[in-house]
Order: sequence, then C-alpha cells, then structure tokens
Amino acid sequence: MKQWLILAWRNIWRNKRRTLISAASVAFAVMFATSMSSLQKGGWDRMLNNVVHFYFGYGQIHAQGYWDEQTIDRSLELQPDTLAVLSAMIGNKPIVPRLESFALASTGPITMGVLVSGIDPSGEDSLTDLADRLVAGQYFTSQADDGVLVAEGIAEELELAVGDTLVLLSQGYHGVSAAGKYPITGLVSFGSPELNKLMVYMPLETAQYFFGAEGRATSLVLGLDNVKEAKAAVSLLRRQLDPAVYEVLDWEQLIPDLVQARGLDDAGNTIIILILYLIIAFGLFGTVLMMTKEREYEFGVLVAIGMRRRLLTGVVWVEIIFLAAVGALMGMALALPIVWYFHINPIVFTGEMAQAYEQYGVEPIIPTVVESWIFVKQALIIFGMASLMALYPWLKIRTLSPVQSMRH
Repeated sequence: MKQWLILAWRNIWRNKRRTLISAASVAFAVMFATSMSSLQKGGWDRMLNNVVHFYFGYGQIHAQGYWDEQTIDRSLELQPDTLAVLSAMIGNKPIVPRLESFALASTGPITMGVLVSGIDPSGEDSLTDLADRLVAGQYFTSQADDGVLVAEGIAEELELAVGDTLVLLSQGYHGVSAAGKYPITGLVSFGSPELNKLMVYMPLETAQYFFGAEGRATSLVLGLDNVKEAKAAVSLLRRQLDPAVYEVLDWEQLIPDLVQARGLDDAGNTIIILILYLIIAFGLFGTVLMMTKEREYEFGVLVAIGMRRRLLTGVVWVEIIFLAAVGALMGMALALPIVWYFHINPIVFTGEMAQAYEQYGVEPIIPTVVESWIFVKQALIIFGMASLMALYPWLKIRTLSPVQSMRH
C-alpha cells in the first residue's frame, strides 16, 4: 500500500506545470466556495439571532389556536406555579410572559392604533434588551408600575414627552371595556419605523388590570440561548403539554417568511457554487483525459507484463485524488485567513444599506462564521468530483488492449 501511494504521488509530479495549473483551479474554487458559504452563513446566523432576540425568542407557548387568531380571548391562564413548572421542564431556562392586544392611543384630538404589550420588566429586558432601547426617561422597576414606555414614533405623532399622560382605549378579555390614563415614564426607539409607531409597553400586572385579564397571558416566550436548545426544548414541551390546550411553536414557525428567505438564498448560493465546481470539473477532466492519453503505452506495457488491471486503476484513482487534494488543501489554506479576518472584523454597512437593515431591527453587520463543516464539505465535494473523473481512466484501462496501445 505504501509503495502504491509513493508511486501515485510521484506520477502526478511528472508534469509539474499541468499539476500546478489543475491544482490552482481547484484551489480557487475551494477558496471562493468556502469564503462565500462562510459569509452567507455568518450573515444569516447573525440576522436570525437579532430577530429572535429582538422580539420572538427561540420558541413560544400559547393557548391552542392563538397564533392563527391572535385575540386576547385566546389567552392562557397563569397559575401561581405555571412558569416555574414550565421552566423546570426545559432545564430551568427562563419563561417570559406577555399579554398583548391592540388599543387606541389618544391625546387630545389625535388618535392612533398601537400594540399594548404587558411584560415582566426583568424577564423582557434579559430576553430583548428592552432597557437598552430607552432614549428618554427610565425603565420599569416592578410589574406593578402604573406607567408606560412609548415608542418614539408614537410620541412624535401624538406630540408627547416623558411625564405626559397617554389615554388608551381597547376591548378587554371577553369583551369588557378597557380604558385608562397612564403617565409616560420612558421613550424607546426601534430601528424599524413600523415598530416605532406601534409599540406601547406596560408592566404585566398593569396590563392585566387594563384588559380585565388578571392572571392571564397571551404568550410565554422561552428564554433559550441557541437553535440546538430550542429544538430540544420545543420537542420536550410538545410531548409534555396537552395539545388540545397548548400550542408550542419554535422560531421557524414564528418567523416563516425569514426562514423561507434564507432557504431561497441558500438555494441561490448552492447553484452558484455548483456552476463554479462544474466549470472546474471540466478543467480537471481535461487534465485526466490528457494524462490517460499520454500514458496509454505505459498502461499497455504494465498490463502486458502481468500487472492486474484492478491494481493499475487503483493507482490511477489515487493519483487523481492526490491531484484534487493538493488543490483542495491550497484552497483551504487561502480561505482560512480570509474567513478568520472577516470573523474578527465583520463587514459593516453604512448609508442607505445600513438604514435598510436597521428598519427590520437588524444590525448592519455581516461577519463570517468559522466552522469546520464548511471546510469539510468542500473537501467532500472535491473528493466526489475527483472520484467521478477517475471513471474515465478506469473504463479505459478495463477495455485496454496491450498490443494496440503499445503500437500507438
């Protein structure tokens, strides 16, 4: 076996220029594909992480049917130990309750629709960093505070400031009238103009009183750290909770549009990489074709003196694998510093592009991700491509006539 490997290694360097040109083409493909895949995955991972931590979380629990018909009448009843029991099921991860419904916000003659979100101040801040979005005033100190946080766009539209009073009118639980006046304790700012003209936050107990929904919540957000935790936790909760009473949704079901957009982008990236590798495959096949044609006499002699065709095709296969491996290793060596540099120093968008990202609550930053699987995947693609190219010399040697090949 060792002799075969040595022989195959020496054979690919019999024509150094051709080997280096072929290896360089493979190296370029591997470097480009690795860098592109790393940048794409890093950008999407960061975007999804921003969106998940911006509002949705990696999973939510609702009353059955709430997500399809989001009304306060489909809220959950919270028993005193509900959050503790659910948290224990998923490894003592935090569960953040919310009570949400739409209302009319008014001051004097101006009225506009808003989304009132009753929150647990400390839990919500740990999940979405809401306190960091304050641009004026102060954050809630307890669930019983009687003030509200108002999005900056609403304050501008209604000509309000910290310390002013906001009037809210809505329909509460089971049709009760909901009306109240609340002092504005702080203003929050979102990158998205839509959220800036939509969100009003109040402590959970205050919201429950306002909507006449004491002890209830419309959603329970799972305070999980990553996708892997989310899959395990959501799967466990679906098994443990009564599906006739509860629905447990993961982040993919909560933001399907973004998941579909990522799938479409992945498909486009895959097509580009496949076209690139197809072009490189033709170049590599040309090398294999020339190498096989030049060595017909050599193959004929080896078969004539008794070398088994299976052994000969094995040596040639190893040669092609070595040739592709040299290019793949060169490509990985070139891609690694590029990927690492943009992982440490991400691409930061400015101007209109940055504004477009911020409108969706996403940081205008795209880093690369350093994952071994991205490099391994390119190596596997090159291995498969080289093995496919080796079919030609295999067929040639299998049908080789020693006499005719030596005559030519």
